[in-house]
Amino acid sequence: MFTVTESTLADSAAVTNVIVESFSADPTWTWAFPDFAASTRFWALLINNALHYPYVLRTANFESVSVWIPPNGVELAAEDEEGLPQLIEELVGERSSEVLDLLQLFDDAHPHAEPHYYLSLLGTQNAYRGQGLGMALLKEGLARIDSENMPAYLESSNPINNTRYESVGFVAVNSFQAPGNGPEVTGMWREPK
Repeated sequence: MFTVTESTLADSAAVTNVIVESFSADPTWTWAFPDFAASTRFWALLINNALHYPYVLRTANFESVSVWIPPNGVELAAEDEEGLPQLIEELVGERSSEVLDLLQLFDDAHPHAEPHYYLSLLGTQNAYRGQGLGMALLKEGLARIDSENMPAYLESSNPINNTRYESVGFVAVNSFQAPGNGPEVTGMWREPK
């Protein structure tokens, strides 16, 4: 049976573990954070901020998680945003300017004019991939968003996922490339259904 639960701050480590594992082969994020410990710290920061909203969804045993930022919400609190350059320097050293440039590209591509839900992260533990849990969780999140008649936005950091997102109504609206001829990222928008 498929059940969806809203995560709380107490679930931070479990949600972070799923995201770290599921993004361990992602072309964009392994380009940015090839070190396991660095990626763990980065994802934990984003997830801890997102858990202040009731939109971090999970399956019963954290097989899959989705991290949504609500309309007019922020991905990082002001103090975390301010400390981000120093954190990135700690995490990636001499590559910090490239990684900060990548994060700026994400922000520049993100639509800011129309309120929407933002799918910041969606991941499934490796042992449960291919069973449809991630897509089922995504559809559950979209059903909740549709009930509010709100659009949604995401960035696909791995091109193999683009058709999955298109299958639930997302349409590519922009794209950008990580610095130094790095991986390509596709911004995708979905109108409410």
